[in-house]
Amino acid sequence: MTAKARVLVVDDSPTMRGLIKAVLRSDPEIEVIGEAGDAMQARAAIKELNPDVITLDIEMPNMNGLEFLEKIMQLRPMPVIMVSTLTHRGAEASLAALEIGAFDCVGKPLPGDRVPFAHLAETVKAAARSQRHRPGFGGAVVTRTPTYSAPSDYQPSRKIIAIGASTGGVEALIAVLTKFPANCPPTVITQHMPATFTRSFADRLNRLCSPQVKEAEDGDRLEIGRIYLAPGGERHLHVVNPAAPRCALVEGSPVNGHRPSVDALFDSVVKLAGAKAVGVILTGMGRDGAAGILRMRQAGAITIGQNEKTCVVYGMPRVAQEIGGVGRQLPLNEIGEEILKSTTTSRKNRVA
Repeated sequence: MTAKARVLVVDDSPTMRGLIKAVLRSDPEIEVIGEAGDAMQARAAIKELNPDVITLDIEMPNMNGLEFLEKIMQLRPMPVIMVSTLTHRGAEASLAALEIGAFDCVGKPLPGDRVPFAHLAETVKAAARSQRHRPGFGGAVVTRTPTYSAPSDYQPSRKIIAIGASTGGVEALIAVLTKFPANCPPTVITQHMPATFTRSFADRLNRLCSPQVKEAEDGDRLEIGRIYLAPGGERHLHVVNPAAPRCALVEGSPVNGHRPSVDALFDSVVKLAGAKAVGVILTGMGRDGAAGILRMRQAGAITIGQNEKTCVVYGMPRVAQEIGGVGRQLPLNEIGEEILKSTTTSRKNRVA
């Protein structure tokens, strides 16, 4: 990105708009070109200013942020970053926004926060560079029913599936996991998101998917037909105990700036399962998971990366591909099927 990212700030609170503008204006690669207090003002500003990125409050008068986001995505698609309170209600609304097509969600500052909106500027710049609204983008379209059905004779092999994702991962995970049959292999996932979001996201996936999906708890046994999502917060998700594999929530410093970390999960899968695993790295900023999926591949595991054309942000999969960690790079709509082919005992359906 050579030109500055041009941003429109939309929030009904003048105080919050002022804080967001101050944070963004401190970055020399960002230009705040306007602000709006409600959807009507924002609509006029979009037409007049043609911003690269919008920050949008979820709770606003007259028309709430979700309703306005739907109209933006229908009439004038562009990268939108939702600004939300990090509560259970805020988490549900934020997940709905991500499914509609928001680039990402950031939390409003809480009392005592030393650095309000610490990652907002980087998120805005990533949104300005993102693939989603460029011609030819082939990413996820969230559907309520699977577009692919597993073969009727699908039988899971004795493998573990490990998936890592970040920005754009809500849509990507729905696209992949809704293809899984009820008897899928044990699947563990680290998706970068706030602690208040992961329980709601696991519940959402559980409603959409045939297998049972839950937020991982310390000591959960890895079982066929179960998908475990790392809880956001202060611990990493590991898989441990080869004799009776289970989830472990482990204290530790952030890895690649994240806790839970995809690398931490993948490294534990290497120790637990070696070649009896499938590693998948999906859309996301940064490099978390790249080194881990390389170690999975070196241990003999099958490794799959999302291709550039279908990533909202081609960051984590790009680094994994560049360092040799990705055995097969595929568009998002083929990844779920490829995972199943890699984990079946049925001769006619498995990957050679």
